[in-house]
Amino acid sequence: MAASSHRITLGPLVAAIDQGTSSTRFLVFNSKTAELLSHHQVEIKQSFPKEGWVEEDPKEILQSVYECMERTCEKLTLLNIDISNIKAIGVTNQRETTLVWDKETGEPLYNAIVWLDLRTQSTVERLINKTPGRNKNHLKHKTGLPISTYFSAVKLRWLMDNVEEVRDAVVSHRAMFGTVDSWLIWCLTGGKSGGVHCTDVTNDIWLSIPLNPSSLSGIPISGCLGDQSAALVGQMCFQDGQAKNTYGTGCFLLLNTGAKPVISDHGLLTTVAYKLGRDKPACYALEGSVAIAGAVVRWLQDNLGIIGSSEELEKLAASVGTSYGCYFVPAFSGLYAPYWEPSARGIICGLTQFTNKSHLAFAALEAVCFQTREILDSMNQDSGIPLTQLQVDGGMTSNRLLMQLQADILCIPVVKPSMPETTALGAAMAAGAAEGVSVWSLSPEDLSEVTSEKFEPQINPEESELRYARWKKAVQRSMNWETMEPVGSENGSIFSSVPLGFYIMGSMLMLIGAKFLAGQCPPQ
Repeated sequence: MAASSHRITLGPLVAAIDQGTSSTRFLVFNSKTAELLSHHQVEIKQSFPKEGWVEEDPKEILQSVYECMERTCEKLTLLNIDISNIKAIGVTNQRETTLVWDKETGEPLYNAIVWLDLRTQSTVERLINKTPGRNKNHLKHKTGLPISTYFSAVKLRWLMDNVEEVRDAVVSHRAMFGTVDSWLIWCLTGGKSGGVHCTDVTNDIWLSIPLNPSSLSGIPISGCLGDQSAALVGQMCFQDGQAKNTYGTGCFLLLNTGAKPVISDHGLLTTVAYKLGRDKPACYALEGSVAIAGAVVRWLQDNLGIIGSSEELEKLAASVGTSYGCYFVPAFSGLYAPYWEPSARGIICGLTQFTNKSHLAFAALEAVCFQTREILDSMNQDSGIPLTQLQVDGGMTSNRLLMQLQADILCIPVVKPSMPETTALGAAMAAGAAEGVSVWSLSPEDLSEVTSEKFEPQINPEESELRYARWKKAVQRSMNWETMEPVGSENGSIFSSVPLGFYIMGSMLMLIGAKFLAGQCPPQ
């Protein structure tokens, strides 16, 4: 875009920090048109110290934010856009990822435990065993959530139980806990020299970024939304019954339920969607959470090496146009909604000698769509009003084959906005609309018209239902593969694997029995 020709008419600009699971971005929008003017992105490394563990470096996350800010400002300057027109910054972040740091030194006390990490499975099982009837939904009427490895509280419990530095800092009142938004805002507003320790859901934060980064010093951080709530705002789903599905590392379907929380009877979460102002009411949503969506692409690329990029996955899958009966359940972190089953593990089934990597690529894309179908079915049952189309966003929506498959499997149209950065847009909208900033109107008549592309179903419903039924059969095969109780040590024990435990116990009993019988028989 020739931004220089718009310099006089650009008006107030609003920026957003979008810190996701796999990357960090800083984006700048025109508050009057919602046009994306410039952005910069930096990938985030993930480490996997043990099976089921996923960690990220808090310092790398923070440094990526600084880098994205500076590079975006440089790009704006090259476009002759005055960065002093940036009036506010919003923050949106990967949710549930858990950090603890020392408020006196400003140093992280452990790596960030990422939201899809499974190390707390034994903690979760112990908690569930303490509830009446061993009910994972025992606290749902209070929290809207099942007891699950997904949520931050059990991660904090693990850190306190297993990391000496964290335990000592808690005892000496030096420990600060938060999700990624808390860590970033604390650092950006001064850190150990008076940084503000906060989080949403109030979303009316009014703070000033200090000298680092100097190019944006003094600009207020006036909005804070978790990534999925930000996407709901960015898709302008402000009315009851409006929904969006975001395809990122995971997949998250949110349905606006208005001013009253609705408790799901079908495996969904009840969550706060947003609260856009100190004196504004909270708005609630039903949420269907899928742990593995875009992450399956990374797995095929990094672990199996069958593709070199996400674009290659689409080409590979399109070359065959079918999974040829192959079904892939990517339960790498157990199953989230609607099952909440941490014992599940990934499986690939329906293989024949004819199956090749192209069929597996197609099955991987179908898996994302089938998981969305499961949570959409639950949402339709809870709301009583089936969705007639699905609004989508996120990085994976650039895959046109995936979008068509999604429409085919849901049997309803899929609508994709032409500007896919709706998560960052939502954070910018919240920041720009904040009291004291007021450069972005959220009134329906003032919201910019969104151009979009619609994918219509192209297969008959009977074929869709047949494929979905086979998927459900595969999901059942993935269940109950792992149990973490009892655990003999920090690294588990051989008896953590039930089949192996039976084998070893059986062998021991046979040896004891044989020795006993040998002692009872007279010598020949």
